[in-house]
Amino acid sequence: MDNEKREKEKENDSLEKGPSSEFVVQPHAQYHFDVHDLDRVQRRLKQRHVQMIAIAGTIGTGLFLGSGHALQGAGPLGALIAYALVGTVAYSSLCAVGEMTTWAPISGTFPHFAARWVDPALGFAVGWNYFYTNAISTPVEITAAVILLSFWDSNQSHVPIYTAVLCVLVCLINIFGVRYFGESEFVFSIIKIVLIVGLILAGLIIDLGGGPDHDRIGFRFWKNPGAVAGAGLTPSHIGLDRFLGILGVLVQAAFSFQGMELVVIAASETENPRRNIAKAVRRVFYRILIFYILGIIIIGMLVASNDPDLLKATGTAAQSPFVIAINRAGVKVLPHIINGAIFTSAFSAGNSFLFCSSRVLYGLALRGQAPRYLTYCTKKGLPLYAVLTSSAFTVLSFMNVSNGGETVFNWFVNLSTTGGFSSWFAMNLTYIFFYRGMKAQGFDLRKNAYNNRWQPYIAYWGVGWTLFFIFINGYAVFWNFTAAGFLTAYINIPIFVCLYVGYKVVKRTKIWKPMEMDFVTGIPTVEETEMPEVPPRNFGEKISSILF
Repeated sequence: MDNEKREKEKENDSLEKGPSSEFVVQPHAQYHFDVHDLDRVQRRLKQRHVQMIAIAGTIGTGLFLGSGHALQGAGPLGALIAYALVGTVAYSSLCAVGEMTTWAPISGTFPHFAARWVDPALGFAVGWNYFYTNAISTPVEITAAVILLSFWDSNQSHVPIYTAVLCVLVCLINIFGVRYFGESEFVFSIIKIVLIVGLILAGLIIDLGGGPDHDRIGFRFWKNPGAVAGAGLTPSHIGLDRFLGILGVLVQAAFSFQGMELVVIAASETENPRRNIAKAVRRVFYRILIFYILGIIIIGMLVASNDPDLLKATGTAAQSPFVIAINRAGVKVLPHIINGAIFTSAFSAGNSFLFCSSRVLYGLALRGQAPRYLTYCTKKGLPLYAVLTSSAFTVLSFMNVSNGGETVFNWFVNLSTTGGFSSWFAMNLTYIFFYRGMKAQGFDLRKNAYNNRWQPYIAYWGVGWTLFFIFINGYAVFWNFTAAGFLTAYINIPIFVCLYVGYKVVKRTKIWKPMEMDFVTGIPTVEETEMPEVPPRNFGEKISSILF
């Protein structure tokens, strides 16, 4: 009898050490989630790394440059509505995955949660969808960084050289390990925060007449040419055309928010993950409010939606609404500084997407849903083969060098954006199942390190809107139909369905019932992951604790 008890405790050992409580544990090998014998990543990201990544980790060209397209496409009020709506969906998704991650801060993150609490087939589909979405986002950001360099060097023969250098640098930062990744993102995040705060303040000063030309702009452009711009698809029906304009900006807004979940993907490599992830998720609301919403309001005040400079797709700081307004105000030096800062943002975003894709691929391999060799880790906890496999996608950035490859590359850009909607949908859906299972098995969600009192309602909000986004993101193609436009807008749907159905048929998986869900096996306890919090001892540490 004692031998049987010891054997059962051994089976239920948590991810890091020691036995865990006994609730529901799946007896079948196919659904056994205890992978502590394989998971070799190490907790090397410190609190300051995690907090800075959460605040500005994946802010890139989508906000600094893409916001101009949003303004031109929907007007100042239309862009504000689109960014606010997508912001609520992004926030609901992060709250959902943040709560699940603080319960289970382990490798694999939300694809593993989907496999564990919804259906193994869903975890497979979500994991591979998220992997290729981030893997192709890396060359997208590298290409954006190269285009930003053309602000100073317009020689096209230098483009392959710049591309190669940036590819090598992004790969090396990730190959050196998570500590180097954390330090680089800490520095890049500070640059991005200084940039966006500086741009908002500069924009406000210019709007109030503090620029060299002393022109007080106010809300002039909300009156003429107007608060909401039309899409130009149904000019005879102004109301409908304006509504379509807002719809058209939703995808652009989503690209700006893409990657906010980076902080939870790094949970298995974070010191004190439950405390740090909970703190990071709580701060994201203010990040959305200050950086995105306030930024869009300032942009809408500074530049008219029909400004001809917004239509110039240079890809450099010259097309940024902030730079357009600064140039008009007569300030000459700032555009170069802004372009440099945006360049670091693009590089940082590519760096982050490579990290995300490699860690999700590693998590898939741990659960037998990707080749086993990808589970290999170095002595310092780096999933080397997963990083190298993800790094191989950076060579796609060379496609933009040739005219023929540019069209295909643009397809990748659209595919990476629409693929993000599927990930957000999966996060919220998985949380709904997680919530049902936890309630059914008697767990008190309020005792979790992070719990949002509006759940599960904001998860339902996220599910509904992400489904809407998925189906309407390519609506404009039906006014001017092209096969290429249709495929880039909707090809992700059949890919996702094929991954789900194919795995379900081959592996004969099932959807978990609430009393079948495993909330224990392989999950470290709070005592195993959290060190006692040391109170600040001096003024410098008090400031640091507020910021980080």
